[in-house]
Amino acid sequence: MLDLQRTDPDVHAILRREVERQNDGLELIASENFVSRAVMQAMGTPLTNKYAEGLPGKRYYGGCQFVDEVEDLARERAKALFRCEWVNVQPHSGASANAAVYLAFMQPGDTFLGLDLAHGGHLTHGSPVNFSGILYRAEHYGVEKDGPLAGRIDMDRVRDKARAVRPKMISIGASAYTRDFDYAAFRSIADEVGAHLWMDMAHTAGLIAAGELNDPLPYCHVVTTTTHKTLRGPRAGMILLGTDYENPFGKTAPKSGRLKMMSELLDGAVFPGMQGGPLMHVIASKAVAFGEALQPAFHDYSRRVIDNAQVMAKAFLERGYDLVSGGTDNHLLLIDLRGKGLTGKDAESALGRAEITVNKNMVPFDTQSPFVTSGIRVGTPAMTTRGFGPDEFERVVALVDRVLSRPADDGIAESVRDEVRTLCDEFPLYDFVVA
Repeated sequence: MLDLQRTDPDVHAILRREVERQNDGLELIASENFVSRAVMQAMGTPLTNKYAEGLPGKRYYGGCQFVDEVEDLARERAKALFRCEWVNVQPHSGASANAAVYLAFMQPGDTFLGLDLAHGGHLTHGSPVNFSGILYRAEHYGVEKDGPLAGRIDMDRVRDKARAVRPKMISIGASAYTRDFDYAAFRSIADEVGAHLWMDMAHTAGLIAAGELNDPLPYCHVVTTTTHKTLRGPRAGMILLGTDYENPFGKTAPKSGRLKMMSELLDGAVFPGMQGGPLMHVIASKAVAFGEALQPAFHDYSRRVIDNAQVMAKAFLERGYDLVSGGTDNHLLLIDLRGKGLTGKDAESALGRAEITVNKNMVPFDTQSPFVTSGIRVGTPAMTTRGFGPDEFERVVALVDRVLSRPADDGIAESVRDEVRTLCDEFPLYDFVVA
């Protein structure tokens, strides 16, 4: 960091303030995490200098012998981690991995069925403002409003919707859904209507790798993910194939032939279809993160992520908060604040003044706009990485409740901010970055 400080003190000063923000505050955004020093170091290497269009052993540039090794290492570790047969580690993000899947399996105007963004889905699952909703005919399923399945997906309704719209592809996965998925039921529906089944496990990849949630790979034709969030790697993407390689064109072929067909189709969709040269320094960082996730300690971490989320759910319910679906199976909670007379925007702002970072989020059947929302989304991955356990997360809920009980009270925000900093000081984070 001394070189950066001497060369560009302006950037160094901004970076220092951001590191202080991360050190001093509670990071409760469900899609964020803290990488290890090793993962971070791998991103800051001379591999950033190297173009390497193509795949290991089949590059369009010379001098790729060592970046070939690091990409092969990342691929082999990913296959071991997710117990899969093939992986492409080149996508720059989860969104670009998703775009490659569309390019491989869909034509503009084809019908696609995914979880509604307003019910916990993702922009790339058919939102009208995203390429997936602009280029394709997007249809959606959602969660139930009332009854025993309130806040959950009713698979009978998904089947009815699929029969009605006959999609070419069905997606699973979400950015704000608190329950696990029934992949066997989704596969049955996909087979009935002749659709490709795709799982976007961006939020839950680490929990799936650790065996804490259901595994989509035996059921889905293709799986995508980010490599950060619960996987605790760099911000990037990946595509995987499991044990079912059904030919997307309906031709019969032996299993090995179907795998070759699917992998070549997806490789081509990534490059040259969606992007140019891979980011080799990021791929090296992925290899490090996958290596960490293969260690027994990562399984323990993933279990604690879910346990801590359930501790938070219980504590919020005891304080009278309304949780969508009534709780959680994974790493996040979706809190409906309408019963508290708050909007998500106001809650996010009030908590931010106390150095508690959350994001406003729409809840199912929301009457507010996406810029205001009726809820907030909170998650446990980042602070679990930092070392928080059940006692700390119960304290976190108490602090959040104090702020939200009087969101305009600057005195309470200041008092809670002091307690947040004291708590965070017990779990130091990135002191080495600001040297």
